[in-house]
Order: sequence, then structure tokens, then C-alpha cells
Amino acid sequence: MSMVATPAEGHQPVMVEEVMQALSPIPGSSHVDATLGGGGHAVRILEASAPDGRLLGLDADPAAVARCALRFATYGDRVVLRQANFAALGAVAAAARFERVDGILIDLGLSSFQLADTDRGFSFRADGPLDLRFDQGRDQPASALLAELDERALGGLLRTYGEEPQAARIARAIVAERRSGPIRTADQLAAIVQRVAPGSRRGRRRIHPATRTFQALRIAVNRELDVLPVALATAVELLRPGGRLVVLAYHSLEDRIVKRFLAAERRGCTCPPEVPICVCGRSPRLRAIGPRPAFPSTDEVVRNPRARSARLRASERLAA
Repeated sequence: MSMVATPAEGHQPVMVEEVMQALSPIPGSSHVDATLGGGGHAVRILEASAPDGRLLGLDADPAAVARCALRFATYGDRVVLRQANFAALGAVAAAARFERVDGILIDLGLSSFQLADTDRGFSFRADGPLDLRFDQGRDQPASALLAELDERALGGLLRTYGEEPQAARIARAIVAERRSGPIRTADQLAAIVQRVAPGSRRGRRRIHPATRTFQALRIAVNRELDVLPVALATAVELLRPGGRLVVLAYHSLEDRIVKRFLAAERRGCTCPPEVPICVCGRSPRLRAIGPRPAFPSTDEVVRNPRARSARLRASERLAA
């Protein structure tokens, strides 16, 4: 059984100052944190929107919601917390009476608590179950996926979702390993990858060779790239004119989805280039604010190495 950690213990929210500048919460404003995690961003939003600003917080991970319920107990009815994937943002916001909001944050990274939870398998060193699900009550764990996929399908998954150059070699090694027994733990999988695709030793900070493999499996079991466009589209609908959407992405696949979505919403018109005048009638709904994208400072990366791959994109809702 995994434990609910002390609410703020060991948690460092990524690019928190840049997030706050982009969202610009003021007293009385309403916001949505669609990926609560450890609650580090959410607590700053609540402080800036005091005394009467409201926050709706979602997370697919029930442990994250339980942790934040403890952390935000003193904020009373200013905070509404729901255990839900951000794909359900529209229904959850409507039920919680957050029909039009001033800002929405979507942070696509893992929290420190998830990495520390040995029952989840997010860390390469975990000797607990290879699960990788944000919500353990839904779908199948990563270990089941490894047991079911044939070599070709597994290689394709690692190549597509992990952008892993050694995908074929790793898939072959996984299939060979499971002939002698199932791959049940994170450290077992990490050792297989490290043995057959140890990676380069060049550079000051070496990334673990299993990073892309774990990324691919996590994306697959949580359907992350499928639900992200749904969440982004819902977020735009929920923002009132002048409201801000801020997204933190950590790898190229999700950042590409965010970048293309925001570009389409800034462009508005969906008519093909050969059409001389717009016939779709679709107007731009967003304008970019700040750098495209913004990156963490060198100082932050030194303090919190997990921030090194973060990319922040922010946009403002235009009048309907």
C-alpha cells in the first residue's frame, strides 16, 4: 500500500514564478489547476487571489487529491478538489460551477511524490510493481502491456511514444527476458534497457538510458497524447475573454501537440490555402503572451534538475 506523503515534503513546482506571471491571478479571480500534483502552483494561485479567489483542482491520481485536501484544508470553500483526468475538465467544471474562469494551468510533468512512490514504478530504482498509471483504478498497468505486446508492436510503441533510437533492440531484449518470467518491477525493466542500450557517457549530466522506454510506456497506459487535445480544447471554452491558458510540457511529443493547438487557435481560419477568401468564418480565439516557449532559468535547473526539459507556453483568450 502506497503512503500519502506529507503535503509539501520534497515538492518543487516547476517554473512557478513564470507560471504566476503568465496567469496573473488577482483577488477574486477564479482558476483551474487541471493537474494538481503536489499543489505547489495551486497554493501560489490561492495566495495571489486572496481573500475570495476560487480554485478548482483536478488530478487523475487519487493520492495527489488526498494530499492536496490536507494541504488546502484551511482555505475552506475557496478550493474545490476533484479526482478526475483533465479530459473530463468540461463536465467537472460545470458540476463545480466554474463555468467561466480567469486562468487554467496544465502541468504535464510527474510530481516528486509519484517518483518517490515505490508502488507505482515511475522511478527506475523502484522495486515495486511496474504500474505507471496515474489512476490505478483504470485500464491496465505497464507490466501487462509488456506481457501482451509482440516484439514488433512493442518496438513501435517505444519508437513512437519514446522516440527511442534503440527501440528494436530494447523490444527484442524484453521479449527474450519474459520467456523466462514476467517483467514485474521498474528496476527489472531499467536493468534490461541499461544492459542492451547503455547510452552515451558524453556530457556532464547523463540521462538514464531507460528514460525514453519509461516515457513511452507511461504515455501508452495513460493515453496521454489522446486526452491532451481534449483538455486543451475544453480549456479554451472555459476561459472568459482575457483569461489565460498556461501549459508546461516536458517532452517533444506533448509540446508539439500544445504548440500546434495554440497556433491553430491563434490563426482561427481553417480554410485551405488555395481558397482566396475565408469561408469557414472561424475567428482567432487566443493570442500568445510571453516567449514561445519559455524555459526554466539556469538557477532553477541547478536547484531542481527535473525542470531541465520544461517548456512553458501561455496564451490569452480573445473576445468571443
